Amino acid sequence: MHIPACETQALELVRFDTALEEANRPNPHYDITKWLYVPNFYSEYRYILGTRGSKPLICVGLNPSTAAPDYLDNTLKSVERVAHHNGYDSFIMFNVYAQRATNPDDMELTYNQALHQENMRAFDYALSLDQCASPAVWAAWGTIIEKRPYLPGCVRDMIEIGKRRGARWFSAGKRSKKGHPHHPLYLRKDSPLEEFDVSAYLDLL
Repeated sequence: MHIPACETQALELVRFDTALEEANRPNPHYDITKWLYVPNFYSEYRYILGTRGSKPLICVGLNPSTAAPDYLDNTLKSVERVAHHNGYDSFIMFNVYAQRATNPDDMELTYNQALHQENMRAFDYALSLDQCASPAVWAAWGTIIEKRPYLPGCVRDMIEIGKRRGARWFSAGKRSKKGHPHHPLYLRKDSPLEEFDVSAYLDLL
């Protein structure tokens, strides 16, 4: 379990670029040739957790929980299986909002603009990792995007960044009655990815 210790406004944030530099240096706790973990230590927020490759599937959840390199939770294990089944050589777990909270009800009520901006720098970097110039983004935040009113706005910022990078959006599994994309946790490993019109979906929220 991770319950936020404080509002992220009270934290001295590590900028994404600085955290990425540290994540690319040898680490005694995990293999950096396999894992990308930014920041490379457990904290109140996380920008990126995933494996390294030339064709990653970027899975977008709502917010990070307790997973770390070599210690994936069941959600990330499912993400890894679905990514490999769909032909990707790696996966990136990204999140709409970077604050760690096992229970989304514990997320802060007002978003931290500075944290969001750094998270968007992380998203742009994740998109840049695809060497085919057509990064695949899997919307996988489930119905819990309704938990906070600022979350759809965060996704809109991601869409704009994705347009500049030629991103293609997907979903997997059955969508909710409101059109929310399925969360990865209960998907079968052979679940196919389907094209997802994320802009039209957001217009309905």
